[in-house]
Amino acid sequence: MHRKFIITVMLLFSLYTKAQQVKQTETISRSWIGYFNQTRFSNKWGIWAEAQLRTKEDFVEGLSQGLVRAGLTYYISDAAKLTAGYAYVNDFPASGHRNISVPEHRPWQQLQWHTKYGHKRMMQWFRLEQRFKRRVKNDDELSEDYVFTWRARYNFWYDIPLSKKGIVANSWSVILNDEVHINFGKNIVHNYFDQNRLFVGFKYQFTENTNLQFGYMYLFQQLSVPNSYRNTNTVRAYFFQNIDARRK
Repeated sequence: MHRKFIITVMLLFSLYTKAQQVKQTETISRSWIGYFNQTRFSNKWGIWAEAQLRTKEDFVEGLSQGLVRAGLTYYISDAAKLTAGYAYVNDFPASGHRNISVPEHRPWQQLQWHTKYGHKRMMQWFRLEQRFKRRVKNDDELSEDYVFTWRARYNFWYDIPLSKKGIVANSWSVILNDEVHINFGKNIVHNYFDQNRLFVGFKYQFTENTNLQFGYMYLFQQLSVPNSYRNTNTVRAYFFQNIDARRK
């Protein structure tokens, strides 16, 4: 009995060691820059528009991804809104498609709402994405068909003003932000959990409608290859415009 116990423990330890050796984690450093615009045209309707660029390595080396996104927004109230739209994503040449870019078409739907706590502000959203990504034949050629997957995202954003007057022109804030991504659908096998983005930074409010947010983001991602993970240290800078174009 004692011998069987020892053999079992040794076997389990061997399997654990093997599993640890199989697990692969890479750490990279990137920069993300972006422009975001939300414009309200009437009491009920507005638009969402954005564009982003992301580097590949060492913060400034090469490009990994470009993205443009647009949507039509319906205002449930001043604090809550629904948006539906389309995003085009381009993955620049990388491992697995070294000489070609890979396009992705991404319809999306979102519920977004805002809450105020004194001068502090909280924003949250739930976003659903349908992702159509071109298959890759080799480093030089794309397939004609697409891989289709779903992704759900929850985003939490908290704005803590450093001015006693609150969020006003020419003032600073501390920004805390976290966003989790979950994959699902028949083509998802190894990475139902996709990634988590944790951001800490500052916001400078230029005017009532424009601000710049910049800081550090830690991105942890589970890749589609079994037991493969990525840690990304990211410098992120986003410029925002929130315009109310309604007639006073």
